[in-house]
Amino acid sequence: MTDKPNVLLIMADQLTPFALGAYGHATVQSPNIDKLAENGVVFDSAYCNSPLCAPSRFSLLTGKLPSNIDAFDNAAYFPSNRPTMAHHFRARGYATSLIGKMHFIGPDQLHGFEDRRTTDIYPADFGWVPDWTSPERIDWWYHGMASVLNAGVAETTNQLDFDDAVGFHAVRTLHDIARADDDRPFFCCVSFTHPHDPYVTRRKYWDLYDAARIDLPRVPAIPYAEMDPHSRRLHDLAEMANVEITEAHIRNARRAYYGNVSYVDDWIGRLLDTLAATGLDGNTLVVFMSDHGDMLGERGLWYKMSFHEWSCRIPLLFHWPGTLPPGRVANNVSAVDLLPTLNDLTGGPADGAPDDLDGQSLAPLLDGRSAQGADLVQAEHLGEGAVAPLFMLRRGRWKYVACEVDPPQLFDLDADPDELTNLSGRPETADVEAAFAGQVAERWDAPTLHRRVLEDQRRRRFLDGALRQGRFAPWDFQPAEDAGERYMRNHLNLNEVEEKARWPR
Repeated sequence: MTDKPNVLLIMADQLTPFALGAYGHATVQSPNIDKLAENGVVFDSAYCNSPLCAPSRFSLLTGKLPSNIDAFDNAAYFPSNRPTMAHHFRARGYATSLIGKMHFIGPDQLHGFEDRRTTDIYPADFGWVPDWTSPERIDWWYHGMASVLNAGVAETTNQLDFDDAVGFHAVRTLHDIARADDDRPFFCCVSFTHPHDPYVTRRKYWDLYDAARIDLPRVPAIPYAEMDPHSRRLHDLAEMANVEITEAHIRNARRAYYGNVSYVDDWIGRLLDTLAATGLDGNTLVVFMSDHGDMLGERGLWYKMSFHEWSCRIPLLFHWPGTLPPGRVANNVSAVDLLPTLNDLTGGPADGAPDDLDGQSLAPLLDGRSAQGADLVQAEHLGEGAVAPLFMLRRGRWKYVACEVDPPQLFDLDADPDELTNLSGRPETADVEAAFAGQVAERWDAPTLHRRVLEDQRRRRFLDGALRQGRFAPWDFQPAEDAGERYMRNHLNLNEVEEKARWPR
């Protein structure tokens, strides 16, 4: 066996930390996540680097900001020459496996993972490219308000089918790792699609919650005329003006969302039980996180694509008993910090690995050596709902949002956690705002980035149209399983099959 720790990265999709007991929610039932938090290190101010699925995931895997790898939107091409977390682990002798969602776009559906057990829930092609030249266009693939209007109970859904398979294959993968004749440590990423909308859950999880105890948004719907320009664009994109969202709709959507948090939590419990039952728990670092959050009706908004807190904040937990003392970290951190952190915790970067990461290691914060270090978040939104690049900086108590076509926003989150008062333009915060504006100008060339996004959108829309002429050859991952080598076959020795399949032997 190796002295290097195993790493199990568990991801939820569209999970805001504000809907977890570990982050203070009094109603949501997530006992397994809460236990990880109680015995681990909780980051209280962690953010995604893009409030959208694919860009966020590409960014956390590469340790690079989305604009530095052209990860603009949910149909952004992810090329094979971008080193990912899986490449870093694999170069250092780890067995690498992926089970579940990662939203890879392009023909490479592995990106450093040597084993992938499921296909993805979303398409791998260029069919979802937004068009900033026609911001009023509503594409067939963009979800509107039907998810909120139709929230409730179902025995099964497209997403439940997917996550049932993810959970099953994740448990089997851990069993296979335990009984394999392979001394390598493992890096295993298990990525669920819940509690991402649609807001539909099984009766078992719906009934965990009393309708009367479902909380309404802290900040009620803000009148359209008083919204910031980007919020108005999101309102228009989802065609919210065409429907009436009642208090009952909101409670149903939140109740189903909370139920799906409990559903994911159940799977996490099974994964933790499997680690313990196979003896892998003693040397396994468990990391739990999400790709972005969900507005859940806050300010009258739903889903993501916003830099308001419910959309861009994420849970981030590290659980490694005996090595990392339990605690909570207040520093502002983000998903790009994960790759350098895991490199540090597992023996350092591999020889020859690129060192041009945009994140920084959180290791000094994790083991309590220092409260200094990482306290900066850089984030971007370059996808649907935008008409120009949006940038966000978070440092200390301040959050700054900038866009070349919108007025800037500045919030003091210590005094104003609900972001109700935009302090931009006020004399008393002029120095703070000027410093942030200078940092944005230093980090991003907004006009050039805007042109790059438009050019890439045009190019991918052309490619998508061309590839759909004649025979369409999809890039979606096809899980391979050789049934001739599974279970018992007559070219195999029965005693050897039974011995190798049993754990413990």
